[in-house]
Amino acid sequence: MWKELKKNQLVKYGAVATVTTIMPFVSKPGYVLLRKWVAGGICRSCVKLHGKTVVVTGANTGIGKETARDMAMRGARVILACRNLTRGESAAAEIRSSTGNCNVIVRQLDLASLGSVRQFSQEFLATETRLDILINNAGIMLCPKILTVDGYESQLAVNHLGHFLLTNLLLDMLKASSPSRVVNVSSIAHQGGKIHFDDLNFDKKRYNPVTAYKQSKLANLLFSRELARRTKGTGVTSYSLHPGVIRTELWRFSQSKYPTLSAALSAPAWLLMKTPRQGAQTTIYCAVTEGLEDKSGCYFSDCQVKDPSPEGRDDLAALRLWGVSTELVGLKKNS
Repeated sequence: MWKELKKNQLVKYGAVATVTTIMPFVSKPGYVLLRKWVAGGICRSCVKLHGKTVVVTGANTGIGKETARDMAMRGARVILACRNLTRGESAAAEIRSSTGNCNVIVRQLDLASLGSVRQFSQEFLATETRLDILINNAGIMLCPKILTVDGYESQLAVNHLGHFLLTNLLLDMLKASSPSRVVNVSSIAHQGGKIHFDDLNFDKKRYNPVTAYKQSKLANLLFSRELARRTKGTGVTSYSLHPGVIRTELWRFSQSKYPTLSAALSAPAWLLMKTPRQGAQTTIYCAVTEGLEDKSGCYFSDCQVKDPSPEGRDDLAALRLWGVSTELVGLKKNS
């Protein structure tokens, strides 16, 4: 019965299939197995990070916060790069308390502002001596059309352009600290996505939040692939991943914008989503697991290498996106 429900309900509705539909058919042991299935892969690496420096964007909540907590538990110096300093300081204090690691600090970073990205990078390079792991985690999803201060569609700007600029500005330090890693949180939503090179801001065609989100998540994956190609032999490796469908604040726009989806995301339905801790596992896996150097440029899900969609394997699009992104963020042509 469960196999049939899994096929007809979860596939049809995704991870937001309602528990009220499924639970009558699931026993208590079955429910335990269901939760284990939802949880997905677990990072089992025991690697310690003493003497290492890790930057996690969007680390004041959700999977970013759980990722930062894990890095701190491993002994790293962890920098929470957050837009909201108050919430960032609160998260940092909680992480220090729960891990016993006092080397957890907060720095302001607003990925919707290229100026903020540059300021963060300048301060980081002036005060830090190394960067071992850069985790590009922050993101927004399914928001209404909003242009950033730089004039770019917000999902593309926050999810891709800000991280693209940040990574490039910190790349020399990543190389100097090698072996080092860049971890880009993408999404299964890259499937069916397209980089609208002729209309990245959706000025010509009608704006659709889902289409824009797919574009930004595909951009994450393509950026990671091209970065891997460009850093081959330098000791810097790059990975992208799908974290799963998770109970986080990332749903805040969709819940207010789409009442039907909001209803589907009621308390029972959320039991079929990963917790932030579970959702952070693949990020952590890509950041610390030994022996992944030959997987640079690969896409991961549930702590395993997975084949991205055909769109995610388009290396010509990745190369083109790199060039366009370089111009949009104001990097030099030879960057």
